[in-house]
Amino acid sequence: MSGRDGGSPRVDVQGGNRRPGLKTDIDRRGFIGVTGAAFTGLLLNGCTGRSGPTLPASFADYGPLVPDPAGMLDLPRGFSYNVLSSLGDAMDDGGTVPDKADGMGCLPLGNDEIVLIRNHELVPTDDAGGAPAHGYGTRNGAIVPGGTTNIVLDARTLQVKRQFRTLAGTIRNCSGGVTPWGSWLTCEEAPTGPGQPYGEGLAVEHGWVFEVPANATGLIDAVPLKAMGRFNHEAACVDPATGVVYLTEDRDDGVLYRFVPTTAGRLRDGGRLQAMVVEGLADTRNWTVADMPVGRRYPLRWIDCDEVEAPKDDLRNRAAARGAAVIARGEGIHMGADEVFVCSTSGGQRKLGQIFRLVPGRNGASDTIELFFESQSEEQFNFGDNLTVGPNGHLIVCEDQYTDVVDNHLRGITPDGRAYPFARLRMQTELAGGCFSPDGKWFFVNAYSPARTVAITGPWVA
Repeated sequence: MSGRDGGSPRVDVQGGNRRPGLKTDIDRRGFIGVTGAAFTGLLLNGCTGRSGPTLPASFADYGPLVPDPAGMLDLPRGFSYNVLSSLGDAMDDGGTVPDKADGMGCLPLGNDEIVLIRNHELVPTDDAGGAPAHGYGTRNGAIVPGGTTNIVLDARTLQVKRQFRTLAGTIRNCSGGVTPWGSWLTCEEAPTGPGQPYGEGLAVEHGWVFEVPANATGLIDAVPLKAMGRFNHEAACVDPATGVVYLTEDRDDGVLYRFVPTTAGRLRDGGRLQAMVVEGLADTRNWTVADMPVGRRYPLRWIDCDEVEAPKDDLRNRAAARGAAVIARGEGIHMGADEVFVCSTSGGQRKLGQIFRLVPGRNGASDTIELFFESQSEEQFNFGDNLTVGPNGHLIVCEDQYTDVVDNHLRGITPDGRAYPFARLRMQTELAGGCFSPDGKWFFVNAYSPARTVAITGPWVA
């Protein structure tokens, strides 16, 4: 039974396929004031950061994972899940739920409703779940299938009230991030176009960020935010104090970007795209030499990028040539309490993954960055991808392993840097899109393919 039908906390779904890849002096009080309830929802949506409550000294994890009789998701004792939405489910717009559910955000709508905005990392040859009426780009005259779907839920019962397509015509919508003004930034991991790799038949160039309002009721007009750069986008997060957007790039030799909008909260007005320079450190990957030890803080600065529409897909190379720090496959990024957490999927001496903690400067102080965590074993985490910050200050990291047989987990990391297993996916696919409900009771996450969106609840550590 589906979540729409009242559901069961255990649903038998097995098998699947794995994936083969401002004004800058804005007044903080004024900006927070105009964002109202949407900003409040963002703070509640798992954005309390590392400075969360003090953990019990005895806390190590939630206990051993209990095998799921349905064969989908093992959880600690006391936790349960509901399946809300699945590949092929009928949607209210006449289409069906597409596959490859990836990044996702949760925002309040008012009237006791919340919305999940879910990416679908579809390529031009994939099924869109029905032909979209309109969208950004076409291939051989047909709208390409990538984009987003919205799932509107009763905030108290999690009953699915409606679900529908909200963005179409994009390619490989990987991850993104919620904004304080009530929208989702969905990012194309696809810097391609006419005459470029897998771009045969495409009418326009891809590799952009698009904005989807939380209160959308159907397909929006797809407008690429080209000033935010064209590259192999992964995820985004917004600093609510400034409106600055931080952006990751899923490349072995990627860099970290930030976008300083001309007008906070109005990204279509344009702005400046910048790349991160870490003072005294050109390479954060620790692949050959452990140049960046855990816990050491480095001052950083930002350099302006030029030719940000990058027809040659060389934005990162040009930035690195001017001193930008190289990061191994920047993927998940999330804003905590005055700090940004960034996941590097293949960074570290074991190439199992790293997490960085970036602290934006306040009141004239400089920005800093540190290596918050580096995985030393597959049991800590193995190829971390999307991540979020829980209301209790813990990180929850989704794994996306690239092996013939995968064993992907949700990994928790405490505010003091201790890793523990939180869940184990029994399907042969990745976990993606982890995010919390505004009240912190539910954790939502996707199984990538066949697409499943589930809600997890239980006795969270306060």
